[in-house]
Amino acid sequence: MKTLHTRLAVMVAAAVAAAVVVMAGAALLTVAALQAHQMEATLSADARVIAAQPGQWQATPTYADKPFGPRWQFLDVSGSVAASPTGLLPVTAEARAVAAGTSPPRQQEVTIDGTAHQMLTVPLDDGGAVQVAINQTRTRHTLTMLAGLLAVVCVAGIAGAAWLGRLVARAGLTPVDRLTASVEQVAVTMDLSRPIEVTGADEIARLGRSVNTMMAAIDTSRRAQRTLVEDAGHELRTPLTSIRTNVELLLQVERRPSEAHRLPPQERAALLADLDAQVRELTTLTTELVELAREDATREAPEPLDLAEVVTAAVSRVRPRAPSVTFDAGVAPAPVTGRPGELERMVVNVLDNAAKWSPAGGTVAVRLRPDGPHWCELTVADQGPGIAAEDLPHVFERFYRAPAARSQPGSGLGLAIVAQTAHHHGGTATAAAREPHGTVVTIRLPLTLSPDP
Repeated sequence: MKTLHTRLAVMVAAAVAAAVVVMAGAALLTVAALQAHQMEATLSADARVIAAQPGQWQATPTYADKPFGPRWQFLDVSGSVAASPTGLLPVTAEARAVAAGTSPPRQQEVTIDGTAHQMLTVPLDDGGAVQVAINQTRTRHTLTMLAGLLAVVCVAGIAGAAWLGRLVARAGLTPVDRLTASVEQVAVTMDLSRPIEVTGADEIARLGRSVNTMMAAIDTSRRAQRTLVEDAGHELRTPLTSIRTNVELLLQVERRPSEAHRLPPQERAALLADLDAQVRELTTLTTELVELAREDATREAPEPLDLAEVVTAAVSRVRPRAPSVTFDAGVAPAPVTGRPGELERMVVNVLDNAAKWSPAGGTVAVRLRPDGPHWCELTVADQGPGIAAEDLPHVFERFYRAPAARSQPGSGLGLAIVAQTAHHHGGTATAAAREPHGTVVTIRLPLTLSPDP
């Protein structure tokens, strides 16, 4: 397979070679046309001079004996040769017509003594005609030599074009070679943090900047994945350690044959309840990690839906899990385009978080309403202790847990999933303090505009 260097060199060489050949051909044709025009002018001038000489029928010019000088003869009205001072010329039917006065001057190519001549027949004022012929040997020899010279020039031009093509390809692709070497170096070192050096503002520079942008995006994604794995490992370690400790304790007790060493029923039940809670926490954490790790890879396709129905379904799911909390839901129709499953999980996470922090007998207010012609706004307000001002900017970060929340169950991923889902649907998620206490989480999503009737 030809390389880009070779293809570019061949293209440049072919273009230059074609230009050289075309110019050489044009030069040859131009010279031939000029010589033909000059031949015609010379024949006409000679014919006028010969016809104007006194005693033209008997005249023998001084240049008649020159090897490449003109040859002429006179024809009478009948087309017969009246005089031929330089030797007989062929009398054609066209020449007889000119002599008879029935045809204008005629020029034609004839062969005399095996040599090509251009012959012009011109009528005389008192009848008859004069024929003038010029040998074409010198003219054709000149054209032949010129053609040979131009052929040499073409060969040299093609060779020069090949050399020039390689030179242009090498010079033109030098930035590409540098960019290729830099990218290959990155592939070897796997260091995406060092951008490729880019200078200039041409297409190669634009390509280099695009590669740098791509590398920065990949590096950011890798760092995020690394952070996710590290944080996930840290978060998974705690429930796994607790589960292992409880299981080991149960195994030790079961191995002891004596009834005195067995756990009392209350302690055993508490241990199993703690083990069940840890398994549930681990399951929730794993599910949330999978949701975050999927990023844009989703199994659902976006579809038109009413967000009010999604919110109502989410409230119905959360109510049985939080019987001590009252959910006050007020929703208005909000047509959006999105993934129903993801949107419902987003709302459920917000509601679960609000229910977790609301006191027994508290109320979680859920409101969905239009916010202008292009947006809808979902707010979830709880009556919990609220979020400290210094923690508000971080509540949507992965694994972030405020100091006051670290004693409570949870992974710190719920609100991160909320922010990610809102972002995937073209919206935003924010949190703010609620007076006199509590937190308000606000989600804004773009509405699906109805087509004009």
